[in-house]
Amino acid sequence: MDRSQAKQCAKELLKQMTVEEKIAQMVQVSYADVTREEALQWAKRGAGSFLHVLGDNAREIQKAAGQSRLGIPVIFGIDAIHGHGLNDHATIFPSQLASACGWDPESVRRMGEVTAREVATDGLHWTFSPVLCLGRDTRWGRVDETFGEDPYLAGELGAAIVRGYQGDDLADDEHILACAKHYLGYGEATGGRDSYDTEVTERKIREVFLPPFRKAVEAGCATIMTAYGSIDGVPLTASRRLMHDILRDELGFDGFVVTDWDNMNNLRNRQMVSTDLSDAAVKTANAGNDMIMVSLEFYEAMLQAVQEGKADMASIDEAVTHILTIKYEMGLFEKPEKTGKPGCFGCEEHLDAALDTSRKSVTMLKNEGMLPLGDGIRRVAVIGANADDVHAQYGDWTYFTHPRPDPEHTPVRPYVTLWEGIRAICERRGIEAVYEKGCSVLPDDGDDLEAAVRAASSADVIVYAVGDVIAQFGETHDRADLNLSGRQYELFRRLKETGKPVCTVLIASKPLCLNETAEQADAVLCGFNGGMFGGQALAEAIFGELNPSGRLPISFPRHSGQLPVYYSQLPGWHGGKYCDLPDSPLYAFGEGMGFSAFTYSGLTVDDDLLLTVDVTNTGRTAGKETIQVYFRDDVSSLVTPVRRLIAFTQADLMPGETRRVSIQLNKESFALIDQNCETAVEPGTFTVYAGHSSKEEDLLSTSIVL
Repeated sequence: MDRSQAKQCAKELLKQMTVEEKIAQMVQVSYADVTREEALQWAKRGAGSFLHVLGDNAREIQKAAGQSRLGIPVIFGIDAIHGHGLNDHATIFPSQLASACGWDPESVRRMGEVTAREVATDGLHWTFSPVLCLGRDTRWGRVDETFGEDPYLAGELGAAIVRGYQGDDLADDEHILACAKHYLGYGEATGGRDSYDTEVTERKIREVFLPPFRKAVEAGCATIMTAYGSIDGVPLTASRRLMHDILRDELGFDGFVVTDWDNMNNLRNRQMVSTDLSDAAVKTANAGNDMIMVSLEFYEAMLQAVQEGKADMASIDEAVTHILTIKYEMGLFEKPEKTGKPGCFGCEEHLDAALDTSRKSVTMLKNEGMLPLGDGIRRVAVIGANADDVHAQYGDWTYFTHPRPDPEHTPVRPYVTLWEGIRAICERRGIEAVYEKGCSVLPDDGDDLEAAVRAASSADVIVYAVGDVIAQFGETHDRADLNLSGRQYELFRRLKETGKPVCTVLIASKPLCLNETAEQADAVLCGFNGGMFGGQALAEAIFGELNPSGRLPISFPRHSGQLPVYYSQLPGWHGGKYCDLPDSPLYAFGEGMGFSAFTYSGLTVDDDLLLTVDVTNTGRTAGKETIQVYFRDDVSSLVTPVRRLIAFTQADLMPGETRRVSIQLNKESFALIDQNCETAVEPGTFTVYAGHSSKEEDLLSTSIVL
């Protein structure tokens, strides 16, 4: 059933509904926070959705919903953020941030497709993904959930995963609803403070934070989730300007909007903009929120508001119509339960997809001849807690962390940690491998630096894993200090004193201040939260079985006080740097290397905005290059970024091969948002760049006139 037919059916059903049934449709119940009996009561009352309920429990609730007066089916939602990770037998992919290192929309689309199939096989309909916030302040606890710092890259990858989740037909058995979140500007909250106020103008919203959501809407994203925080003091939950006027009227969004966790109650309890629950309920509905996540008080509060004449029934009817339309479009009235593809959990196809994404995420940031490890290596020492910690490798949003923290949950195979990956390759090659934790990521009485140094001293090379752990990121876990915690720096210094080559490997949720662990290392690899096979992919890169092709979707600060260090800075800073730090990040957006080397020449942009450039593999190994295109508005009516990404593509090149790469640009890519919040391409000269990263020294440039 297409959207227009579904909407007509929804309107007909709406005519049959009582006020109580309409309001119940707007309620989403968290199964983890009610008893079984309470859940069944809500289903019979006509609750529109449940979340965090799996398998037979979901089937029981759906059966109860069918016994309500109108038998309207329930939509089941789940936080399937990088795979259906709340199910311990599901395929767990790299985090969004790690997957973004691949700069590969097709890989991300496939990640969404596999996740959708496994979610559907659990009988569920909806994932609260993708996150389209931008990770521009890395103190924020949820940077791992983003596609990085750039609106264009986030938009391309976000649209790809939406297509993977939803497919071509929402009613088929192997696809589910996507949910673009958190609308809007959530990751830019002042000081990197989760759910805090974001001090930006509407012009900045339109320029930086809205574009990824626009692309998600254009890709057909069926649902949107509102953010916790506020923009310039106006809670997102209560902003009709953003939620209705811009999202629906301008972007053309035609699905339904769900609040984030308990947003309605936050209006009264935390943000203090509502006098009581009834007022909070009315503001939430009037702003354009269709479904109210876990604020069960909404039901009685809105019913009271209706009885007192304070509620706008048009807003309620509109919300319920949006919800019912999606339910009809999904075919839930005929077939309430998704069947998915029985037996697909952990199947070869899905594991191959996860391994492929992990491999594409590996990003080499430094190599002074240490890698790949060759035939002369007889003994490898693997050091560091995160080298053999599947919790750290998986990151957030798995069965270890949600819906309730469960760190003691027995890890379910298959997965491969860095230590396991290195050990397996060493066994095949007849190399001895040893492992010592050395020190914990967090302060721990069990640290044993001496054992690590002894193991390293008798090895030919050292692989040293650094990073963070679950207690240091996620919701409510923002960090003021991005330095490596515990004794990780101290252990690195001790390892360097052995005189053996050291490869530092980052297994972490976000860019951390690596300092000497990067600057004095012989090689640096970034894995972020690499999923089931993150350790295997990193090990393959270390031994040259994989030529790393990852490129950073986010910049690395040298110091927490240097933030923000995202590449698209505005010009005009007196001095251009802090007096006690270099003017550059440690590693920049787009940066990454492999065992190949690439050069650029012959950049041109013709009158039709067709960009062409010659790319040559000057190395001895076949490799993949990501060609990145940026521009600068040379003179404009407003201050504009020094560079902005507008296109990218990838090319696989054999050693010595030169390829003429063409990328079609469009005039709209050069637009700015003017003082009236209008999109405009101002006439004048523009500098167009193409090359290896966002760093000016990695780019060719040419001038065009528009």
